[in-house]
Amino acid sequence: MSRTVLIVEDNPGIGQLVKMHVEDLGYEAILITRGDEGLARYRQGGIDLVVLDLMLPGMDGLAVCREIRSGPGYVPVLMLTAKSTELDRVLGLEMGADDYLTKPFSVAELGARIKALFRRVDAMASPAQEDATEERIEHEGLSIDPARRRVTIQGQEIDLTAREFDLLFHFARHPGRVFSRTQLLDAVWGYNHEGYEHTVNTHINRLRGKIEQDPSDPFYIQTVWGVGYRFRD
Repeated sequence: MSRTVLIVEDNPGIGQLVKMHVEDLGYEAILITRGDEGLARYRQGGIDLVVLDLMLPGMDGLAVCREIRSGPGYVPVLMLTAKSTELDRVLGLEMGADDYLTKPFSVAELGARIKALFRRVDAMASPAQEDATEERIEHEGLSIDPARRRVTIQGQEIDLTAREFDLLFHFARHPGRVFSRTQLLDAVWGYNHEGYEHTVNTHINRLRGKIEQDPSDPFYIQTVWGVGYRFRD
């Protein structure tokens, strides 16, 4: 199945490099250098994944991502940023980005992220996937419906991004089991790159902010110091 990747990047060198590598992976690539024009092209349809720079003329990447997520359907968004602060990462994830890469990055790493996102899209769409047939998980007021990808706490629905749902569901399927950050990267993101454990930290912080009554003293997702994280047994 042919797939089309929309690349919105105003740096000509980076944009052409990303485009070339996406095409080497066997996908069609469309390169646009302005945020507003990138959003307009996305809305025309036929886009399977968006590689989105944070700093763009016309409309910044956060605004573009917000507009993409406010529309119908789900298309994964991989955000590129020259900034490496926690705030930038959190803002991107809050707007609905599925993953991010901080410049400079290797083309191998870019390819791994793109392929991992497409694998997850395939898993979400396949009715044969195990999580689509698993029964609802109930735990201390938390309810996870894997078929509908719906989470509620005390009956109130919680708005999670696709990645946050995958992370929570992975934890809840293995209560009490301790996972390192690298194990979570491999299981939930589908890749494992040394030095990118902070991706896990950022998502867990965002997830705790949504499901925990007191994120500073989490009930569901607990930290095991020096090792990783576990779901309350």
